[in-house]
Amino acid sequence: MFDKTERELYYFNKMNIKEIEPTTQNINERIFEEDLSIMVDEVVNLILKELNKGRDENVRKQIVFDYVNKHKTNPQEIYNWLINNNQHNSNSIFLLGYFNYHGIDINTDMSKAYELYQKAAELENGAAQFELANMCIDGEGSESDYEKAFELTKKLAKKECSCGMNLLGYCYEKGVGTDVNKQIAFELFQKAADLGNIRGINNIAYCYEKGIGTSVNKKKAFESYQRAADLGSANGINSLGICYEDGIGVDVDKQTAFKLYQKAINMGNHFALYNLALMYECGNGIEKNVGQAIYWYEKSAEQGDLDAQNKLETLKTN
Repeated sequence: MFDKTERELYYFNKMNIKEIEPTTQNINERIFEEDLSIMVDEVVNLILKELNKGRDENVRKQIVFDYVNKHKTNPQEIYNWLINNNQHNSNSIFLLGYFNYHGIDINTDMSKAYELYQKAAELENGAAQFELANMCIDGEGSESDYEKAFELTKKLAKKECSCGMNLLGYCYEKGVGTDVNKQIAFELFQKAADLGNIRGINNIAYCYEKGIGTSVNKKKAFESYQRAADLGSANGINSLGICYEDGIGVDVDKQTAFKLYQKAINMGNHFALYNLALMYECGNGIEKNVGQAIYWYEKSAEQGDLDAQNKLETLKTN
């Protein structure tokens, strides 16, 4: 299993999104089958569009729910149609997998999601190829299969899908299904970033910060994090906070860092939870408050952060 960081593109924050209730009370009106078929295609195209923008998963899910509500139906009605219709259409197969993966109106079933994504991917469905590649990396629904992940991302990159370029860059950076090649990784991140992919922009920033496939350039790192933050990336906002806290490409400004961590937290970024807790623990630019530090470390630990768990043990025993 490859480590996940706030800047790694395949990280997905699997937070629960509150499904907005339909704004109309007339959802039981008969929706013509052709209307649902069109809707399924539009939803899947919307998902792929947002993947290519590099949006965070919680944002993508909310966009899907907003679309469904706007069209005066609900997820259950779409799910019922999916399991009874059009099982040879790649968009329908993918969306059924999406419902199983996220547990939308049904219990989460990773194995079923993997099976459906694979079927849709074989029909050259771009969204399915991307999601399946991530499942192959994470070992979700099946054992990890780095070679399959690499081949899927190559297909996407050849289609000029920025999400595929970005993920392929990750494969080269970490050696997922291929030999490590930092320079190729950087070039792929740059291509994705040039197409406006937010995750690619974040990855380019990290490459400049750490000198991955290119020379260290703190100023360019800061500028790229700022660009990602301006595009609404919670990871970018968190990373921008780190820049201000540590003086990476910009003058140190602890108060700005503090505000950026708070903003990232409100957007669902769990890495910012740890960063905010650390500021409270050390009194770094703000008044020291161990109680607040413990509170935010607990929030971070709930998201599985091992460092936060270790911090809690230390603070609670002292």
